[in-house]
Amino acid sequence: MTDLVVRRLLVDMEQPIARHWCAGDAFRTALFNALSMSFPFGEQFFIDSVRNGFKELPPEKQERFRAEVQGFVGQEATHRRLHALYNAHLEKQGLVNSWEARARERLQLLQGQDVRHWLGITAANEHFTAIFADFMLHNADLLGDQDERLKTLWLWHSAEESEHKCTAFDLYQALGGSHEWRVRWMRRVTMFFLTDALRQTVSNLRRDGTLWKWSTWRSGASYLFGKRGLVTLTYKPWKEYFRRDFHPMQQDSSASVRWLETHGDKFVPVGQSVVPA
Repeated sequence: MTDLVVRRLLVDMEQPIARHWCAGDAFRTALFNALSMSFPFGEQFFIDSVRNGFKELPPEKQERFRAEVQGFVGQEATHRRLHALYNAHLEKQGLVNSWEARARERLQLLQGQDVRHWLGITAANEHFTAIFADFMLHNADLLGDQDERLKTLWLWHSAEESEHKCTAFDLYQALGGSHEWRVRWMRRVTMFFLTDALRQTVSNLRRDGTLWKWSTWRSGASYLFGKRGLVTLTYKPWKEYFRRDFHPMQQDSSASVRWLETHGDKFVPVGQSVVPA
């Protein structure tokens, strides 16, 4: 099992966020802002899925998972709170979060469904965030140095996403979730995630007034498909999820461990204080 520590990040999210905080780059800023917009609602969905999955376990398995579920819930709740503060600044800049509204509509279709479906969706999303997190931690310079506060926020978030990448997956397996449904949900989550991320990024760029600038899409092509591109470097680990014998621990987490070990001055551990309700 994974020892998950809840940490209080030592950043001031009350200060305004610059229009192009990410290395002065319009595309990268719009993409990261879009991802942040998805987190408060998404993290709550993940928390609910894991909590409800935990409740379905027999007592002997609950003891095995209890501490990890507590840590998962605490970490995700902290992410949700900080990104809500982040998103409040984006709203003041005139950006409109349409990603969350679409996600809420889709959630209505899951009401009353077997909790394994919720966990299958969560495990797929957690795989996305874990491979993106590893990319971030290995390419931290692409965040630039214009806002050390947000750079720290994204790298801390990445480290913790990598740290708890197994929780929903293991709960899904413990409840007898099938390989067929696991990969089916990954295909669906991939379609929705990429479509929503693109739509929200485009919306952010349009409202920012930089959508039709050549420099915006030149930067986007490089960041996504270049030699160090996000898609270029995450395609292989994304594809590994479809193997029947896949487990998240098969993918390297050393970048997360190194960041947490070397940046202890950025956070304060607060223990695992959130008990599954």
